[in-house]
Amino acid sequence: MDFIRVRASSDGAETISYWTGDVYGWQDDDGPRHLFGFEGLNVARAVEADDGWRLLTREAALYLDPASREPLDTWHNPVTGREAEVAHVFNDPVNQRLGAHPVPETRLGGQIVYNVDVRLAYPSPLKVADYPDNSASDTYRALELFQFFAAAADVASATPDVPCVFSWCRVSPWLPWMAMGQRGGGLVYHCRGAKVSEVPPRLRERVGERFLHAPQEWSAPNVTSWTAFRDSAAGRVGR
Repeated sequence: MDFIRVRASSDGAETISYWTGDVYGWQDDDGPRHLFGFEGLNVARAVEADDGWRLLTREAALYLDPASREPLDTWHNPVTGREAEVAHVFNDPVNQRLGAHPVPETRLGGQIVYNVDVRLAYPSPLKVADYPDNSASDTYRALELFQFFAAAADVASATPDVPCVFSWCRVSPWLPWMAMGQRGGGLVYHCRGAKVSEVPPRLRERVGERFLHAPQEWSAPNVTSWTAFRDSAAGRVGR
């Protein structure tokens, strides 16, 4: 499967994907506002299985001041006027099954573009009744829109790891730690990235050694910003 070689590596080697970009917020009667810069990494290992491929990954990302591009520890919410503690992204694991359906591809001159549109709608880990300040709805709805660009000559080669650059757009509800309640609107992430051999030192230092290596084995369920917030809130109550 060529896409596995573009997204990761078909020989089971670890690959690092780094991205950088921005996060915008909008409401029915306001915005869009430039709320954050955003940079992060995903470390992946592809493993062939009887039903296709399994992509074993973990990822970490930092919310940045949009002007200085420095990581934020606290954030002044321009909508509510309140200060919030920033919860950066530390999702472990973020695993996927691939191979059941072919990934759409488009030939553009000397490049091949693989298009992955992920439409999400499932019961939210944060029910409004339990988290009125942190949940927009009892149903989590979002779009994750990826495009992976690779040279056609590289795809035609026999190398297990094909270089690529990619774009990513995400449309999602307000993040739980923003404490936006059920206000209308939400977030748009607009990022670009590439497979890399190293990540910026600042990111490397903040995420730690664990998030520079892919999981060894499949595990479930996946961690998201919503489940991480739920588990963190439960831990605070239990202390």
